[in-house]
Amino acid sequence: MPNVTRLHVEDIPAPGGELALPAAALAHVQARRLKPGAELALFDGRGGEYRAVLLALGRREAQVRVEAHDPREAESPLQLTLLQGVSKGERMDFAVQKAVELGVSRIVPVLTARSVVRLDDRRAGRRQRHWQAVAASACEQCGRNRVPAIATPAPLAAALAEGAGACGLVLDPGSETGVAALPARPAYTLLVGPEGGLAPEEIAEAARAGFTRLRLGPRVLRTETAAVAALATLQLRFGDLG
Repeated sequence: MPNVTRLHVEDIPAPGGELALPAAALAHVQARRLKPGAELALFDGRGGEYRAVLLALGRREAQVRVEAHDPREAESPLQLTLLQGVSKGERMDFAVQKAVELGVSRIVPVLTARSVVRLDDRRAGRRQRHWQAVAASACEQCGRNRVPAIATPAPLAAALAEGAGACGLVLDPGSETGVAALPARPAYTLLVGPEGGLAPEEIAEAARAGFTRLRLGPRVLRTETAAVAALATLQLRFGDLG
């Protein structure tokens, strides 16, 4: 549905039903200055989307009628899990947003030795909810109908367990192994350090867990750039990019 406003809405009634848009979706519709009669695409993050029409728009409410369900999907056949070292503010948001656009299946924020951000349980839960909202917004933009899960920030040892059953990769500028040397696999788990990178002992811990050290090139990349470059390269070589 090109040029149609896409909205992530948790609870969508069956075709023929009506709903009042939640606050975030209402704000989006108001920002776009849509008028009654405008076509919308609603998705709940669990697959497919719903064609809908805007019935009424006020300052505090927007009423929508659901017209039909479309099973369309834009998921990659390549399963990618990103273990992203927690970085500050906009850098982490950027990494989450672009990873979702590039088809990542799941993101686990990782607390590492060089992470500048320190999170207690309360802050960790708040940030997880924020990053989940960033992921949903990225799906609205890129056309995905399944919203990747963002896990609660975890220590490295727990995050490495996410690599079980997949080909684990850890970015290491000192490695001599490039993407061209990787075997084709249906699933990869990628570990990316925060600003400042992973400590040598953390790279060694990942290697002991079965992760392959991976070098992206001769230049040192920022954490958010490294995640995007690695995911794009994996999708281009083994997934659906290109």
